[in-house]
Amino acid sequence: MDAIKTDIVVIGAGPGGYAAAFYAADKGKKVILIEREKRLGGVCLNRGCIPSKALLHATKVMQEAKESSFRGITFGNPVLDVNKMRSWKEGILEKLAGGIKSLASMRKVDVMHGRGYFEDSQTLRVETPEGQKFVQFEKAIIAVGSKPALPKIFDLGNPRVMTSTEALEIEDIPENLLVIGGGYIGMELGTVYAALGSKVVVVEALDSILAGADPDLVRPVIRYAQKNFKEIRTKTKVTYMATVGKQIKVIVENEAGKKEELYDRVLVSVGRVPNCGDLGLENTKVTRDDKGFITVTAQQQTTDPDIYAIGDIAGGVMLAHKASKEARIAVDVITGDEAAFENVIIPAVVFTDPEIAWAGLTEAEAKAKGIEVNISKFPWGASGRALSFDRTDGLTKLIVDPETERILGVGLVGAGAGELIAEGTLAIEMAATVRDLAETVHPHPTLSETLMESAEAYFGVATHTFSKKREE
Repeated sequence: MDAIKTDIVVIGAGPGGYAAAFYAADKGKKVILIEREKRLGGVCLNRGCIPSKALLHATKVMQEAKESSFRGITFGNPVLDVNKMRSWKEGILEKLAGGIKSLASMRKVDVMHGRGYFEDSQTLRVETPEGQKFVQFEKAIIAVGSKPALPKIFDLGNPRVMTSTEALEIEDIPENLLVIGGGYIGMELGTVYAALGSKVVVVEALDSILAGADPDLVRPVIRYAQKNFKEIRTKTKVTYMATVGKQIKVIVENEAGKKEELYDRVLVSVGRVPNCGDLGLENTKVTRDDKGFITVTAQQQTTDPDIYAIGDIAGGVMLAHKASKEARIAVDVITGDEAAFENVIIPAVVFTDPEIAWAGLTEAEAKAKGIEVNISKFPWGASGRALSFDRTDGLTKLIVDPETERILGVGLVGAGAGELIAEGTLAIEMAATVRDLAETVHPHPTLSETLMESAEAYFGVATHTFSKKREE
């Protein structure tokens, strides 16, 4: 067989894959990037991060228009054109994907569209629209991502039962929508559909929505959802689902017993599973864990020395920026530099209303692990900037080591919290102390000041809130 030879082949052109391909090309390697879909960017760009944030922005504008009358500004009722909204969203995705394609061309990364299949540890067969092609590589980076989980009980073969993929298409606005799962995807998309007019019910099997975030950060999101959703039910499970005419019948069960209900659409948001099927991994030395994720070292190396794996497929937190960081680690190791995914601070953002963001150690984790910490908080009700746009429902908190006064974690809830967490991430990465943050001048009036004032509050000297001085 005639094979195309390359230094590195990257399978999957999502945030991890194209970051790896571009970085390897920047370091002088010959790279082939394999993507089975027509548009580059992976799930994040096409069916995840980007379209969901576009829709969240659109619905936020609608909400702000409705809520501006007390400021003396009255708009007419928003008129929604679903087709136009969908076209606008698609335009964003096309522009971003086109940008990635252009950057690949500038770097001389050879993009090959098709499905990649390992023939062995050095050869990849690619099923392209033009026929089979074979790629012989020195190193491979697997970055094929994950897909929404759809347990058999929910898989009715009915388009009215959606995962996040279908929900982001906005085919129509259902009058009654059930969201199964109160994680970040379920709550973000529930926020979108509630703003568009759906009566949204969220059911979550755990004690609270948004597990992983500290309860005090989640509370403002719960208050918003209780006001804008029809209902949030925790400690509740869906035990049965069936098609009934043009609706979906479900049986929900909790401490109060069983209840039968009808919904126009159901969004299943119960996690994600790795895209490991049909890759030919059995023809390599690559191994997977009991959940199907590829096992890797801190250097992103699989049990096959010439194959690396990054992003969702390698397990851990399923976030685009984590995949991008792992991409650089894998390429650095391949090119002979020292690198490892160790003590890396990965911030998390939930784009609900209000947003939640955190980095480093959370208060709940510290309690669970028996780690002694001090907590310092600054309420946004004391922020002039938050008052100026009527969003005082926020909170900034620091998790601090009592001995060294190092900042171990930062948590935020409030409008635009996702734009603020990077400063907290930097503080943790740089081993900054709470004193360092308190003495860093922040511009006024901004929400970023809440980080400075939460640090000042630690010492009992915050200007815009009163707190007792900490005993030395």
